[in-house]
Amino acid sequence: MSHIPQRKEKDCLNCGTIVQGHYCHVCGQENVVPKETFWHMVTHFLYDITHFDSKFFATLKDLIFKPGFLTREYMAGRRAKYLHPVKMYVFTSAIFFLLFFGFFAGDTFKINNSKLVSGKARLIAIEEIEADLLKDTIQAKADSANFIRRLHKLEQMKDTTVPVTIADFAEFDDDSSLLNISGFADKYKSVEQYDSIQKQLPDSLRDSWSLRRLIKKELSVNKRYGKNKEAAFEKLIQTVLHRLPYMLFVSLPLFALILKLLYIRRKNFFYADHGVFTIHLYIFSFILLLVVFSLNRLREYTGWGILGWVIGLLFILLNIYLYKAMRRFYGQRRFKTIVKFLLTAALSLLMMLILFVLFFFFSAIEL
Repeated sequence: MSHIPQRKEKDCLNCGTIVQGHYCHVCGQENVVPKETFWHMVTHFLYDITHFDSKFFATLKDLIFKPGFLTREYMAGRRAKYLHPVKMYVFTSAIFFLLFFGFFAGDTFKINNSKLVSGKARLIAIEEIEADLLKDTIQAKADSANFIRRLHKLEQMKDTTVPVTIADFAEFDDDSSLLNISGFADKYKSVEQYDSIQKQLPDSLRDSWSLRRLIKKELSVNKRYGKNKEAAFEKLIQTVLHRLPYMLFVSLPLFALILKLLYIRRKNFFYADHGVFTIHLYIFSFILLLVVFSLNRLREYTGWGILGWVIGLLFILLNIYLYKAMRRFYGQRRFKTIVKFLLTAALSLLMMLILFVLFFFFSAIEL
């Protein structure tokens, strides 16, 4: 309740209903004087913030230490002292991805091209290059400049006094394209050349619509990145990472659907109930992952091997949390809960794998 003076009139300024008390029983608006001072605005803002904080921390405590309890409370209608699940999810996911992209994702998936390769990897690379040169000798001699360049680079690789980095390996590639899934990208130099050749062919000999799209995409990627595989890979990973929030959002109703199918005989549980359970599980997962990423970064700085074991235990904890939450919320016996937990884990893993492949494919299209 605010400290703004109450109106003498009893008609609600929002909906016109006659108010019985301090608040309108129809729309919930407080029946106070619409004019307020700057101080009233500040105090109202501070109240909203502290009220949110108190609800957030109360919700967070029960969410972490009482798996499944918060969902049961919400379904039972005891919701006033807790933050709404959707608001909690939006707030937690926003903090998670803000920290993830700001502190953790920057260097984690970046290739260090300046890193020196090991002696063993260097010997294997030399053997492969020599085999390729012997196999393509006749064709390579047709382009003597390229053949001489590759021989010179091979001699440099054999010289143990010269350091070799990851980036140096790219220079030993032959003239094959960076991306050639279709097997035809090497035959064309540009999209324009491919289109021109296709137009000259009769309809029966032209490539199908899907193959044309694939070849054009390969030619476009090859033109944009040349032989810089590292740059293409980093761009692909960054695109996939920035699609991660969308992938998790799509997976949420699918995870709830898995629970709905596993508990289909429990008629007292609706799809929305499984959805709230899933939201609380995802919120806990965001918090746990932030701890994992923080410990991993600390391990990189300190070199403490024990932190790797702690991270492994935290992932085990996530599975224990899911089992405990299912046991408390759905109220079934241990054996049934264990079976359904294993099925949930397997089906959700398959679901996430399919989603990742799909999002990876769409990300590759945008390269």
